[in-house]
Amino acid sequence: MLGTVTGSEAAARTTLQRIKAAGYDGLELNRFMIHPSSLMIRMMTRAAGMPTGKGGNLDWKKLMREADLSVISLHTDLGSLEREADAIAQEAKDFGTDTVVITGMYRFDYGDEKAVRDLAARLNKTGEVLKKMGLFLLYHNHNVELLQVKPGLRAYDLLLSETDPGCVSFEFDSYWFTDGGADAKDWMRRLGSRMKLWHITDRGCRQKGPYMTPILKQDSMELGTGNMDLDGLLAVALQNGVQGVVLESHKNWIDKDPVKSLELSAKWLKERC
Repeated sequence: MLGTVTGSEAAARTTLQRIKAAGYDGLELNRFMIHPSSLMIRMMTRAAGMPTGKGGNLDWKKLMREADLSVISLHTDLGSLEREADAIAQEAKDFGTDTVVITGMYRFDYGDEKAVRDLAARLNKTGEVLKKMGLFLLYHNHNVELLQVKPGLRAYDLLLSETDPGCVSFEFDSYWFTDGGADAKDWMRRLGSRMKLWHITDRGCRQKGPYMTPILKQDSMELGTGNMDLDGLLAVALQNGVQGVVLESHKNWIDKDPVKSLELSAKWLKERC
């Protein structure tokens, strides 16, 4: 969300100051955002609506400290975490967070039952390693976990049943499960206390007409401007005892401005959280 507005130290400092002024307590950082990344990674994240920009060249510890913003979690990929658990754990601690989140799997078949069971086993092993270091492992979903590995059994069903609650918890993204046609509140209830963080985004249409057809494209929206039952979702999240509510929007920002977008969403959050 911030890749396009953190291209230099001055731009990042201004952006973080506006985030703080809007009422946010902190950020969720992703390692591909705060470290120099390859051209391929930059192309992939831009195509996904999450451009990394040049933020990897900045001193994020200094910037966060100056802005008086905390780090609620550090996102990474499972392969990197398996290869360099010590380094990533130390980086998380240096940022003052005890939570590491698996962003999702790249080029992974969520419709393959064996692959998903193997993924659960890898999460258990990695979660146990982090637990010994005093850290917590969370898994962040998108919509692909709704694929059925066999009739009546979805990939996310397996991730819930096959992972150890003592080693693996979840950061639930209600936007993506809604996008996949699921009842996000029902899945949140199933997660219960294993839902440690909540990724909140509204979903709807921003009319740009005229249109050749009467069909509008759904996308992320500022909180309270879309069609999701955010109040109902919030009630379940609070009942689950979530440790943090994390705003995330992928693109489609009002006036194409991610900071203006998060400032507008802050109004909804301030009234309810």
